[in-house]
Amino acid sequence: MLNPWVSTSFVDYENIVNEFGIENFSDILGSIESPARLMKRGVVFSHRDFGKMVPLINGKKDFAVMTGMMPSGQMHIGHKMVVDQLKWYFDKGGFLSLSIADMEAYAARGISFKEGRDIAVREYLSNYIALGLDLTDDNVNVYLQSENKLLNDLTYKLSKKTNFNQLKAIYGFDQSTNMAHLYAPLIQVADILLPQLEEYGGPKDVVVPVGIDQDPHIRLTRDIAAKLKEEYGFITPSSTYHRFLTGLTGDKMSSSKPKTAIYLNESPEEAEKKVKSAKTGGRESLKEQKELGGRPDECVIYEMLVYHLIDSDEELDSIHEECCAGTLLCGDCKRRTAELMREMFEELKVKQEDSLEVAETLFD
Repeated sequence: MLNPWVSTSFVDYENIVNEFGIENFSDILGSIESPARLMKRGVVFSHRDFGKMVPLINGKKDFAVMTGMMPSGQMHIGHKMVVDQLKWYFDKGGFLSLSIADMEAYAARGISFKEGRDIAVREYLSNYIALGLDLTDDNVNVYLQSENKLLNDLTYKLSKKTNFNQLKAIYGFDQSTNMAHLYAPLIQVADILLPQLEEYGGPKDVVVPVGIDQDPHIRLTRDIAAKLKEEYGFITPSSTYHRFLTGLTGDKMSSSKPKTAIYLNESPEEAEKKVKSAKTGGRESLKEQKELGGRPDECVIYEMLVYHLIDSDEELDSIHEECCAGTLLCGDCKRRTAELMREMFEELKVKQEDSLEVAETLFD
């Protein structure tokens, strides 16, 4: 069972596609004009109903992209892939709806609303801005769940369209689950449907780019949206699913596990140091590496290049080939990757100096 609140170290992506009826993204990639880098590289690997979004995106017609952040810890480079996707959709003309899930953080993590707001501004919104998103644009709506009356009114109304048995089947809830946690998925549904309210321009197609662990929210939303179509005119939302960035130790990168993650607020020197400590896809010995080649598809270092550090597809293909041939050794590749990570963080630090100031004004 997929669980949005429990970190898992292993995901069988192929099995999930088959089990939950989602579709391979590669099947529609060719129809997308100038697809995002993460789409081209297979990081975005599957989708629900994204085909209907393609002509809207290609034609820069009316659509929205929705995402949320639960303010419960530090932002790391794994989160950056969401920002990269949002930038692509925004450049394609999408309306950006950005939820600060402080009510979910309270229900699932026990984080107070004040602390959630502080974490959101300091860790997330400031880094979203530093990474290139203009959150002050008129085509962007950033809000706190706890302070959005439209959202909370909608949550209450749509709660009549589901019941405990459905939530239990989707999320695995039982009688020990607190009522706030039971209510949290319904707020998520309202987050996804919010851009379709009249106050935000009325019914429109919405796409939600998420990790596969968030699919339970998408399934619940699609079911409830269909039930409310007559009353609200809601259009069933679409979604895309991206792979998780592997942590430095080989497990899933997690905000709560410092040894697995490179946090965006760390220094360039610390980011470089962490890359040098990361697990590789190398062989047991140098002799084996030269004879059998490396295993880039099992390598955290290569993954960092794919997700974040190499813009050129040709250069990336060359690194992959040389690694498999045994001519590019892990030490050399790791040193180069560490340098690129340091350079990325040096640029980020410059932008972070001003971004926090802007982020602090968003809820004034």
